[in-house]
Amino acid sequence: MATISFIALAVVDIEAAADFYSKVFDLKSPDRLTGFVALETGATKLGLYPWDELAHDAGVSASRADGFRGITLCHNVASREGVDEIFSRACQADGTSVKSPTDTSWGGYSGYFADPDGHLWEVTWNPNYPLESGV
Repeated sequence: MATISFIALAVVDIEAAADFYSKVFDLKSPDRLTGFVALETGATKLGLYPWDELAHDAGVSASRADGFRGITLCHNVASREGVDEIFSRACQADGTSVKSPTDTSWGGYSGYFADPDGHLWEVTWNPNYPLESGV
């Protein structure tokens, strides 16, 4: 079985992005290396890289296209209240509300926000997928 150990996000301002994720998810960043920040998320790290440099490393254009980028990241929480708490933190930390938390067709509760670089995050509570702990 594959283990996803690192997720890299291209960001415009590394310090602002690290501050945003610290405020929203209470992530720590012990790995502030030259050129990027790696935030602890448990078994997986969230890496923040300069937008142009990550695009160059991948060999793709750094042009910022508007609209959906084909990916959303999801943070599952243990309760409806947890969704509201994380969503509120994101908006207070300069995130953008994309879809306010609402009841879902599958019996859960979720909402979407964008981080300051436009990456979409879903915060969700799924009563059919209980978590051991968490907000």
